[in-house]
Formats: sequence, structure tokens, C-alpha cells
Amino acid sequence: MIAVDTNVLARFYVDDPADPEAARQRPAAKRVLTAPSVFVPMSVVLELERVLRALYRFSPSDFGRVLEHLFGLANVTVENWTLAAQALEAHLQGMDFADALHLACSAHCSAFVTFDRRRFASKAARLGLQPEVVLPGQR
Repeated sequence: MIAVDTNVLARFYVDDPADPEAARQRPAAKRVLTAPSVFVPMSVVLELERVLRALYRFSPSDFGRVLEHLFGLANVTVENWTLAAQALEAHLQGMDFADALHLACSAHCSAFVTFDRRRFASKAARLGLQPEVVLPGQR
């Protein structure tokens, strides 16, 4: 089994003809992703969302299609893909992907404490996500 970095996945999913290095690397990324057994760490999934959103202006639904495709590759194992899928669901409903992933990975906890009232706590409450997101001193 081989593990892949974010840049390999980005090259696999993004055709950037304006970048000559990207054009050269894309065929190699395709070869890597067709290896018999590929592992994608959760940290790479998190960084992939940031890269696709910030550099390539992917929308949440565009990122959702990328993850759904990645989850569907028979030769690819995504670390804790069920947690990534839960985070993706919340992300598609308007929550920041990183926040949603933090929360999904903390499902075994009684609460998730943050100072981010507006973006994180209010959206998690609106979506009814668990564990409860609280502000310091709120409990």
C-alpha cells in the first residue's frame, strides 16, 4: 500500500492547463491513483478541501463530487472515510469542512468547546450536530 499527499490528489482532480508543471504531473498522479492499493490519510482529505477551495475556487458541491469519487475507487482506502462522509454531509449543508470534520472526529465526546460562536457553534446547532458545540464557560 502507498499513501498519497494532497498535491497528488489535487493534480489528479484538477486539470490546470495554465500551469506547465501541473500538466506534466497530472499523468503521474493518474498512474499513482491507479496503483493496486492507495491510502489517503484524513489530514490529506482536510488539506485537499482547503487547496481545492482556496486555489481552484471549488464550491462545496464540487468538493463533494471529488470526495464521492475518491470514496468510490476500489483501490483507495480513505482513513476513517465514514467520518469524512459525515463531515462532507454537514459541509454540503453550509458548515466549514474543517469544522465539520473536527466535530465528526469528536463524536465520542460530550461537547466540543470553541470560541467560534458565529461560524461553528451556530451552524452546528442549526444542523443538530453532535457533540454539542459550546463556548468556554457556557456549560
